[in-house]
Amino acid sequence: MKRKQSIEQVRWDLALRYRLIETVGWWEGRLTTGHLMQSFGISRQQASKDINTYITEHAPKNLTYDKQLKGYVPSKHFKPLFIDDSASAYLHLLYQNNERAPHIDGLALAYAHTRVLEVPDRPIRPEVLRPLLKACREGLRLETEYVSFNTPNVEVRLIAPHTLVYTGMRWHVRAYCEKNGQYRDFVLSRLRGQPDLLDQSPNTREQDEDWNVEIPVIFEPDGRLNAAQKAIIETDFGMTLGQLVVPSRRALVKYVLQRYQIDHRNLAVLPEAQQLVVSNLKELKPWLLND
Repeated sequence: MKRKQSIEQVRWDLALRYRLIETVGWWEGRLTTGHLMQSFGISRQQASKDINTYITEHAPKNLTYDKQLKGYVPSKHFKPLFIDDSASAYLHLLYQNNERAPHIDGLALAYAHTRVLEVPDRPIRPEVLRPLLKACREGLRLETEYVSFNTPNVEVRLIAPHTLVYTGMRWHVRAYCEKNGQYRDFVLSRLRGQPDLLDQSPNTREQDEDWNVEIPVIFEPDGRLNAAQKAIIETDFGMTLGQLVVPSRRALVKYVLQRYQIDHRNLAVLPEAQQLVVSNLKELKPWLLND
């Protein structure tokens, strides 16, 4: 008898197929060999073998074959091994794969019933990104031209980048700025010319205190809302005891507020529009000053 493999021993390509098996089976309610054939370009025989191997070696109680539906359906004992079975994980999967949907039309995930609001990408040139990535990986200083609202004319900056950050609206790089003698955020679409790689920098990620220290951002329903409205907001955001605590690096605090659509400079908007407030805003002020 063949010994069962542990999850950690499964080959990465098989693990991907097993993830698809669980995703389609659990969320769509019907799995066929066609799902695997369409997604991975494999034969029907191989797809059938993968499903049977998943059932016999890993999860004998997860799927049963339904002759009427001509496919595998999740049993009442279904317990995923290769995916997170939370609704948010599935919706995130749909979001991540939205652009790939035309290429996997036969997959039967809920792409046809899903619409993602696409925010236009800010143009980032390859000749800017490649040296940035190398500088981050190897801890190098970098000379680049940069524009900002404070200095709209092109200015040469010497920086030591360590991490690329996506805020949900734009990409920036966290870097030590030799001009200011501080770690700052540089928007990638505002880099000009072609950056030049220089020597090693002593100013690494480990020295960036605001990057390495976390602080909680504590959200609450706006106090001006009535009790029923507050209850709705608490449920919307999965609050505990009327609060949502979001851990954040100090360097990213202002972006967390932006994602929750809170303008700390204008707190007089209507409560029905703002809905949330930050209860520890005073504590966060030092990391909002450069916003």
